[in-house]
Amino acid sequence: MNANPSYLIVKDYSVSGEEFHLIENSEYGYLETSPRPSENKLPEYYKSEDYISHTDSKRNLFEKAYHFVRSISLKKKLKLINSFSLKGKTLLDVGCGTGDFLKTSQKNGWQVFGIEPNEKARAIANKKTSNAVFEIEHLLKFKAHSFDIITLWHVLEHLPNLEEHISIIKKLLKPEGKLIIAVPNYQSYDAKYYKAFWAAYDVPRHLWHFNRDSVSSLVGKFNLKVIKTKPMWFDAFYVSMLSEKYKSGKMNPIKGFWVGLVSNIKALGSKEASSLIYIIKNR
Repeated sequence: MNANPSYLIVKDYSVSGEEFHLIENSEYGYLETSPRPSENKLPEYYKSEDYISHTDSKRNLFEKAYHFVRSISLKKKLKLINSFSLKGKTLLDVGCGTGDFLKTSQKNGWQVFGIEPNEKARAIANKKTSNAVFEIEHLLKFKAHSFDIITLWHVLEHLPNLEEHISIIKKLLKPEGKLIIAVPNYQSYDAKYYKAFWAAYDVPRHLWHFNRDSVSSLVGKFNLKVIKTKPMWFDAFYVSMLSEKYKSGKMNPIKGFWVGLVSNIKALGSKEASSLIYIIKNR
């Protein structure tokens, strides 16, 4: 951790209520959550019924809307990985949650493998994929150059050992393979509008906070290159509605939807969407 001044002070609205500083990393330009919880303590910050990616529950309108949007997103993700001209169809999804993307890909002819640290989510994912999902330590057991596609859908920001994990993932990728990373973008309009209330900071579960330059700089160290970015349009609405709740203390879906819409309209010109998908290849 460097000694740079705080970019922002943000609060954990989901679990602890604690405040954290966001510090700019001088080497890559991303923001770091400080203080960073120890790896032993970090799982405690995920113990919330509201942590939606670890459950298939549909208890309220917000969760039902999330799952509806996810069903659309799954089709778009499948279309993306099917768009590449690759010799094989081996897929590794790191941080696969409850396994829906793996299940969708498996049904469409992909040989799938997943990594999921959360035991409960992993058990759900294994029921959907015939036991194709493993603990994170299993990353070291895969053979080098095993995968045509490796995906991290909103996962990179959670990895405690950032450079170590990118190095491992790089080794697992086939020479002509593609690495797909999706992360929130703190240079988006909704991030700047909500500032410390922006839900996609999600401290301390999100240890790192990226913009376009920092992702390119980080992967470049491992002889990887960003060849294309794609917006995740739905994220602006979801994040803005949650941010509105953090800011006002109550749900205000109309205001949140409006901010999300404005963010997406501005992103048409700026290319700074609320979340971005980075398509990456070996140099």
